[in-house]
Amino acid sequence: MTSIFIGVNIVVYLMQLLIPGFTNQLVLVPGLAAYQPWRLITSAFAHSPGSILHILMNMYGVYIFGILLEPRLGRLRFTWLYLLSAMGGSLGVMLWSPANTATLGASGALAGLFLAAIIILRGNKPAVQQLVIVLGLNVALGFFVSGISWQAHLGGAIVGTLAALCVVGIPRSNPQRSIIQVSLLSVLSVVIVGATYAAVVGAKWTIG
Repeated sequence: MTSIFIGVNIVVYLMQLLIPGFTNQLVLVPGLAAYQPWRLITSAFAHSPGSILHILMNMYGVYIFGILLEPRLGRLRFTWLYLLSAMGGSLGVMLWSPANTATLGASGALAGLFLAAIIILRGNKPAVQQLVIVLGLNVALGFFVSGISWQAHLGGAIVGTLAALCVVGIPRSNPQRSIIQVSLLSVLSVVIVGATYAAVVGAKWTIG
């Protein structure tokens, strides 16, 4: 699934380069989400066509955390974690960004993978310490460097943390571990979708 997610992002990026105006149909603008809800998802698979570093850095991060997490979580749980984190990023934008702000990129999903890696690798102190340092730098950049959506990072990080806890919070000795994990992830999915719907409706009323 790591390769599939990277492949989808690359294909979308190529389409952005080749099709005039395509990017404008993908970005998340809170004020438009009620009328064009697909932007909540498509924005997480689109990147700035004006900067190849945007997609290169994000895809490198997805690759690194993918090879760390997917073997440990399995395809289903990793896919769930990625998509929930991406949705969490969109939810963060809906809640904390101005209604006319355009946001795109896999940073929400990547932030979720980041926090999940810290939780899942918590027994490996050297690895966790390095991850925490990189996380701190990324958080700082979100506040001090223009063009970086701290809202998407924060939303993805929160949801990624919750998703990881749904997985690792169940003891391996529990015979119903897989069923409980899937049940918790399902409940979290419903909560995130519901919160996103409420945020979309709220943004619609705000702009009249």
